[in-house]
Amino acid sequence: MNSDKSPWDVLPDSPKISPTPIIIGFIALIAAWTSYYTIPAESEGVLLRFGKYIDKVPPGLHFKLPFGVDSVIAIPTQRQQKLEFGFTTPNYTNQDQASADPQKEKSMVTGDLNSALVEWIVQYRITDPKNYLFDVRDPGETLRDISESVMREVVGDRTVDEIITIGRQEIEENVLIRLSALAKRYQLGVTINQVQLKNVNPPLPVQPSFNEVNRAQQDRENLINLANGEYNKAVPRVRGEADQKVRAAEGYRFKRVNEADGDAAAFSAVLEQYVKAPDVTRARIYLETLGNVLPKARQTIIVDDTVQQILPMLPFPAQPQSPNLPQQPVEEQK
Repeated sequence: MNSDKSPWDVLPDSPKISPTPIIIGFIALIAAWTSYYTIPAESEGVLLRFGKYIDKVPPGLHFKLPFGVDSVIAIPTQRQQKLEFGFTTPNYTNQDQASADPQKEKSMVTGDLNSALVEWIVQYRITDPKNYLFDVRDPGETLRDISESVMREVVGDRTVDEIITIGRQEIEENVLIRLSALAKRYQLGVTINQVQLKNVNPPLPVQPSFNEVNRAQQDRENLINLANGEYNKAVPRVRGEADQKVRAAEGYRFKRVNEADGDAAAFSAVLEQYVKAPDVTRARIYLETLGNVLPKARQTIIVDDTVQQILPMLPFPAQPQSPNLPQQPVEEQK
């Protein structure tokens, strides 16, 4: 027995494991891992094959060629996005939403050569992912640049009073129209939904003066409104009173005219009868006149030419005495 052999020499040879199945399994695992993808509900996918655009993919689970042959970019087409100019909202998610220098961005010169600090928001939505990714190199920055350019152009055509007070809505509408036209012209693949002015203020050194001017303008408007209210309250009342007096005068005129016409007609009728029978008509008129006058007389005395002494025959009524004077005794007539 050879003593030079070690104990390990007597053991049988172990089988050798081939690396090929391990490599194949690893490749299959990678292929399975890279052959599917999921598009969120508010997004659309852009399918690329070796970097070339192939198609748009709707939300949901999809399959693609593995090993990086196909790649997918998810674009949030159903999400309302916004760009902020002159200010920044904390914890924003859109990388194009905020500016690196908002103070410089909001400083503008108006049409009357005044300075103003203008803050605004542009709300948009991506409607064509292909144009958004491939037609413009940096669509977010491009949209920011054209938004700022259009806003400066519109602000430069108006006075500082219009920008701060009455012209805000008109500025928003003009900027929206021009910005939408430029976005369509540059094929950005976005739709501009709204342009909203936030804070429009004069520069800090002159803000107190502008506030005084604004208060004076508001006081003037209030006084004008009060004056218009008093005018609207007083003028209709005076016009109504004038119309009432005019109508009363017209009614009185018609009344007097009708009475005069009636008197004239009555006089004509009497005159006609008088011409026919003067004595009878004269007596009738005399009697009718007495019939109207006598009932109104307090005391009636009828005498003729034979009466010589009238005073003793007429008992005069007793005159009421004043309560402040003493009562005199009545003397007997002799």
